[in-house]
Amino acid sequence: MTKTYSAKPQEVSGSWQVLDASGRRLGQIATEAAWLLMGKHRPTYTPHVLTGDFVIVTNAAKVSVSGNKQVQKIYYRHSGYPGGMRETPLNVVLQRHPTRVIEHAVRGMLPKNALGRQMFRRLKVYAGSEHPHQAQVSAELKTRLDPAKQEERQ
Repeated sequence: MTKTYSAKPQEVSGSWQVLDASGRRLGQIATEAAWLLMGKHRPTYTPHVLTGDFVIVTNAAKVSVSGNKQVQKIYYRHSGYPGGMRETPLNVVLQRHPTRVIEHAVRGMLPKNALGRQMFRRLKVYAGSEHPHQAQVSAELKTRLDPAKQEERQ
């Protein structure tokens, strides 16, 4: 009889993934980001442990939506005071704060608990194609592609 494997926090190391949102659908990019943040792409996925990767989403301003969602999709917020409901359509949010659209979509797909908040902190969204995490991504690729490191693992 085999036992179910459960990852321990000290055994998990998060890698860095870069997603380009230009021309891709909002739901598609948010689903992929949430999947990577939760760690469901790994064979060692454990629901109660932070097994996911760091996710960088670039070109958030160029994300697309289908149909008339540009004007019909509304984001709501409330100040807490009577009559304090504020409505903002998607096209206005994309112009003012393009990163918030993807952050909002991904946050809704993550668990609603302390672990979900930790996962969300690993999401980095940028409106343009430049991001300040090039060193982490490059280091990750070097360790993945370095033949000497591959031999050490075996």
